[in-house]
Amino acid sequence: MSPLIENDFADPKVLTQICEGRHDDPFSILGPHKIGRVRHVTVYDPGAEAMAALSGGKRYPLARVEGFKGLFHGKVTGTKPYLLEGKSGKEVWKVDDAYRFGPVLGEIDEYLLGEGTHHHIWKALGAHVMEHEGTMGTHFAVWAPNARRVSLVGDFNAWDGRRHVMRRRGATGVWEIFMPLLGEGTPYKFEVMGAYGDIRLKADPVGFGSQHPPETASVVRDISGYGWSDKAWIDTREKLQGRDQPISIYEVQLGSWRRKEAADGGSRPISYKEAAVELVDYVKHMGFTHIELMPISEYPFDGSWGYQPVGMFAPTIRFGPPHEFRDLVNAAHKAGLGVLLDWVPGHFPTDSHGLAHFDGTALYEHADPREGFHQDWNTLIYNYGRTEVANFLTSNALYWLEEYHVDGLRVDAVASMIYRDYSRAEGQWIPNSQGGRENFEAISMLQTMNTLAYGEVPGVMTVAEESTAYAGVSAPVDSGGLGFGFKWNMGWMNDTLDYMSREPIHRKYHHHQMTFGIHYAFSENFILPISHDEVVHGKQSMLSKMPGNEWEKFANLRAYYGFMWGHPGKKLLFMGQEFAQWQEWNHEKEIDWACLVYNMHEGVQHLVRDLNTLYRDTPALYAKDCEDGGFQWIEANDAEASVYAWVRRGQPGDPEVVVVCNFTPVERMEYKLGFPSEGRWIEALNSDAECYGGGGRGNMGSALARADAWQGQPAAAVITLPPLSTMIFVKDDA
Repeated sequence: MSPLIENDFADPKVLTQICEGRHDDPFSILGPHKIGRVRHVTVYDPGAEAMAALSGGKRYPLARVEGFKGLFHGKVTGTKPYLLEGKSGKEVWKVDDAYRFGPVLGEIDEYLLGEGTHHHIWKALGAHVMEHEGTMGTHFAVWAPNARRVSLVGDFNAWDGRRHVMRRRGATGVWEIFMPLLGEGTPYKFEVMGAYGDIRLKADPVGFGSQHPPETASVVRDISGYGWSDKAWIDTREKLQGRDQPISIYEVQLGSWRRKEAADGGSRPISYKEAAVELVDYVKHMGFTHIELMPISEYPFDGSWGYQPVGMFAPTIRFGPPHEFRDLVNAAHKAGLGVLLDWVPGHFPTDSHGLAHFDGTALYEHADPREGFHQDWNTLIYNYGRTEVANFLTSNALYWLEEYHVDGLRVDAVASMIYRDYSRAEGQWIPNSQGGRENFEAISMLQTMNTLAYGEVPGVMTVAEESTAYAGVSAPVDSGGLGFGFKWNMGWMNDTLDYMSREPIHRKYHHHQMTFGIHYAFSENFILPISHDEVVHGKQSMLSKMPGNEWEKFANLRAYYGFMWGHPGKKLLFMGQEFAQWQEWNHEKEIDWACLVYNMHEGVQHLVRDLNTLYRDTPALYAKDCEDGGFQWIEANDAEASVYAWVRRGQPGDPEVVVVCNFTPVERMEYKLGFPSEGRWIEALNSDAECYGGGGRGNMGSALARADAWQGQPAAAVITLPPLSTMIFVKDDA
């Protein structure tokens, strides 16, 4: 009979479970234990033929436990730490024993994790390089409450789930283990024996790094100790990101912004480190205030553009390791640019290594497909009503804001979250507790996220991509709103792009598509988005949407950009549209930089740069973007001529601005236009200027308004409206 059984330390059934990897409390058997007053050590290593413990300069052979291959047991006197020496044939190895270390997680972590109120779960879960009980290694912890057992696997144990079964932490559903000597760069997964005995290999839901796709393991990344040098930006961003500030966003998908020559002769995407120089310099030169990155949370499928993430806590390795992503953010801040991330808490893919049926049950998702499956995207929907899942998401938002100094989050597909019947037919969805269509649990999660973000990270901004008329998206939570700082104005985008795609001769019949947005322009804090969604999947590029011959297409686009920058609302433009590339965006290729050798494309780029400069330098164009007191129509009804004109106002004392658009290819000379005051008005921008590729028609740099009440204004001037143009006049108060 084995010494283990002789001493009533374990019975054969338990030892069988240990050897088969079916025991959910291996720490009760393996590692050091007192039998009487003497320390005994039990080791399971199925690859070893012999085993010894080395402690205090002595070697203690461990006996094989008869009938149980790979199981060893014996006395190791004293209290000093020990190493294990294994042998198989001529091969000898020495390792520390993971089962000799006590728990890492404390009672507070356990309590908060169990309650679902741990705002910093990444500090408890995931893989942390650390010193524990005098030894360097990595602590691993994962939430899997319904699992029968969870094991840590990797190259370090031949991906054998029997070797390092983790410790279950009470009722929290958390499993943990400290692995001595493992560190930065170690690939790993969790082998989860599910509630029904099935075994799955899972990436770490709170892992800080991942392998290059198509490989799917998590990778240990030490995210501590980065030397930030962006304090000047952090100290001022609360003011710079306010609703009364100029915010002009350049949306980027890093994999296709620029590509570099790869070692194999093909191409590779730009790296975070390269982007820290090239992208930051370009965005600064173009006058934008912010870079918005399409999702960088690790994702398996390139074609999802990151909108189907698996590693919510891991910057994708496609562009470099985590500290190099920090290099990009740090460089942007030092250049005076904010960085926004697309954040995707609405769904996740069904990939087997991801969150789907993580512990053998519908853990992160709903079990009922009427609540838990997105028919449009073949993805799974988070169970927002489960406190631990909501906590996972809200903590993830804080993670990017705190650990990576990101300045804000743009939340993807909010409408799909807050409506239970989103894209579902009758009978395919489950009403809420009051019989309605709102998803109260998702709404609560978003409110909590926004409350935490604004409450714990001063100066950040959150943005909702919300495509319905849901009230109060950017209203405070304490007044019943969702609590976002800003909302994308999808209605404005759809109406105005539809108008611009029409032949000018037909535009007079759709005149109020361009004015309708003002009816609700101040109901939310709006951003005007021309995003990636508008230039893909057959929607054509911005230039190709425009009607007419080549010159007219460019003129239409220039006039539209002028209209957009003059309209109330912050600005967002997707990469490639700032120089009017001809082709739709293709994530597999870089944007068409080559077209900049042509004057017309360079002209649009010049225009966007000047629009950004004028916007930033002219408070009337931004200070009251979200207040109706900052806008007044001069001409909203000249449908026959397709002319629009309005006043923009800032704070008292700020020079007023007049914006006038002509959306026909007809030059209108001697057009009488009302102005809010008499005097000289500088033609600060004319989209028909020759430097932009236009015809050079205009008003010789200014217009003189005389006391002559017209169009509801106390003054008027007779001006020239170039064809297909926007002009912006600024009052000369000198």
